[in-house]
Amino acid sequence: MAGSHSNWRPPRSCDVYWCEFKHCKSLFNRFHEYYTYGRAPDCQQWKEDYYTCKEWEKTHSTHAKESLQESERKRVAEQRKFTPVWELRQTPPADWHVPLNQGGPHDS
Repeated sequence: MAGSHSNWRPPRSCDVYWCEFKHCKSLFNRFHEYYTYGRAPDCQQWKEDYYTCKEWEKTHSTHAKESLQESERKRVAEQRKFTPVWELRQTPPADWHVPLNQGGPHDS
């Protein structure tokens, strides 16, 4: 059992969680979030993940491991819920092989 959790690493290093927290709390990011979404960002999860990561590094507790995994799953699900800006093509355009500006005005 001891070997099974020693191979596992958090999805990010603990320093990354702390840097994400500091970025989230920065004045620039707060202004951007407020301008874009009309609300201040919630940075608490980054801070909790940092402390959970540090706990896992010290104790290798199962609770810390599961908490970090669940937090990352939520982050990925949150990113996937947005629709893409552009429609993805299934096939290339019918005239993809035609040279550009054919039959149009030419720049001199």
